[in-house]
Amino acid sequence: MAPPRCFALELPDCTLAHFTLGADVSSYTDAPSARPDPGLAALLGPPGRSYSLCVPVALDASCGARVQAARLHQRLLHQLRRGPFQRCQLHRLLCYCPGSLAGGAQHGFLLRDPSDGPDTRCALLKLLGTCQEAPCPHLGEFEADPQGQLWQRLWALQDGGQLQVGRARVVPTAEPLLHPVVPDLPNSVVFPNREAARAVLEACTPFITEARAVLNLVDQCPRQVQKGKFQVIAIEGLDATGKTTVTQSVSDELQAALLKSPPACIGQWRKIFDDEPTIIRRAFYSLGNYIVASEIAKESTKSPVIVDRYWHSTATYAIATEVSGGLQHLPPAHHPVYQWPEDLLKPDLVLLLTVNPEERAQRLEGRGLEKTREEAELEANSVFRQKVEVSYRRMQNPGCLLVDASPSRGEVLQTVLRLIRTHCNGF
Repeated sequence: MAPPRCFALELPDCTLAHFTLGADVSSYTDAPSARPDPGLAALLGPPGRSYSLCVPVALDASCGARVQAARLHQRLLHQLRRGPFQRCQLHRLLCYCPGSLAGGAQHGFLLRDPSDGPDTRCALLKLLGTCQEAPCPHLGEFEADPQGQLWQRLWALQDGGQLQVGRARVVPTAEPLLHPVVPDLPNSVVFPNREAARAVLEACTPFITEARAVLNLVDQCPRQVQKGKFQVIAIEGLDATGKTTVTQSVSDELQAALLKSPPACIGQWRKIFDDEPTIIRRAFYSLGNYIVASEIAKESTKSPVIVDRYWHSTATYAIATEVSGGLQHLPPAHHPVYQWPEDLLKPDLVLLLTVNPEERAQRLEGRGLEKTREEAELEANSVFRQKVEVSYRRMQNPGCLLVDASPSRGEVLQTVLRLIRTHCNGF
C-alpha cells in the first residue's frame, strides 16, 4: 500500500505544520495527539474558511512535466492575488510523500477567507475550470465538526457543475527529518550538472523564444574546460554590500580580467527569465555559469580573473526560495546540495562580502536600480535574507571566506587583497 500523502503548511511565524488526511474518524482515537495544533487549527478552522490547491506532479515526472506544473503554479498564484481573492490570505502549502528519496513534492496554496464568503468556492472552481493542463488540481475545502475535529472536502468540476469527490479527516503527523523539497532540489533548482539545467531550458523552447538562443550559446562552450595558470577569485555578496565596487577595484589593482555571471551575452534576456518560475529562472542562471566558465578558461591563461558572482549565488538564492519556513528548515550543513558541481570550473578562492542589515538598508536607499524578484524579496523579507546568508555560509568545496564590508571602501579593498595574497599563490 502506498504511504499517505502529507502536507506542510507554512504558518505566519515561518514554522511548518504537518498533517495528513485520514479515511474516516473511526480510524483514529480521540487522543490529544490526534488533534490539530493551535496554529494549524487557526488557519484551517473557523471563523473563516480555508481552501487548498496543489499542482499535481508525479514522482517520476519528466522535465517537461515539471516545467508545466511550475508554470501552472505561477499562473494560479497571479490569479489568487486578484479579483474576488484579494480579501483572502495566501499561505504556501506542500503536498509530499514521506520517506520518498525521489522527492516529488507538489507545490500549492492555502487560501484563507477570513469572512467565509459564500462565493469563494465557486470562484476557485471557476478558476480551475480555466486550467487546460492535465491533471488539473482538485480543490480542498476545510471545515470543523461539532467536536472541533477538522475535515477536508475535495471538490472537482464535472459537466460544468461542482462535485464532491472525497472527504477526509485532518490528522497531525510528525515533521520529517528533512524539509519535503530537499530531496527534489537537484531536479528542480540546484542543478548538479550542465545537462540537468539544459534539459529545463530545452523544455521551455516551445514558449520562450530566448531559451533556444541561450542553449545555442551554451552549446558553443566546450563541455570540459580547464583553468589556466592564473588564479580565479569569485566575489559574492547580497546587493549593497559593495560587490560591484570591490570587484572593479580588485580587478584594477591586480590587472585581472573582470567577468560577471550571468555574462553579458545572455544578460539581455535576464528580465524575461526572472519573470518565470524558479525552475526556469535557476536553469537560466545555472547555464550562465557554464558560459562564464568557458570565458574563465580563456582569460585565466593570460591574467588573473575576478568573477562578480558565480555558482554560489545561483545555489543560495534557489535554496532560500524553494525551502519554505524559517532557517531551521534549510538543508543541514554538509548536505550534498551545498557541493560545487563536478563539471563546472572551480575558482581558487570565493570571498563573501557581508554587512549588517541596517547598513545594507541605508546603502540601498536612493539607489533607484531596477530589482529582480529575489532582490526585492531580500529587502521585504528578513527571513528570506537570512536563509540566503546561511546558505552562503554552508557552501563547500569551495566554501566562502567572509569579508566584513562595513568599513570604508579603501579598508575593504585592502582586506580583500590581503586575503587573496594569503590564499592564492602568485600575488
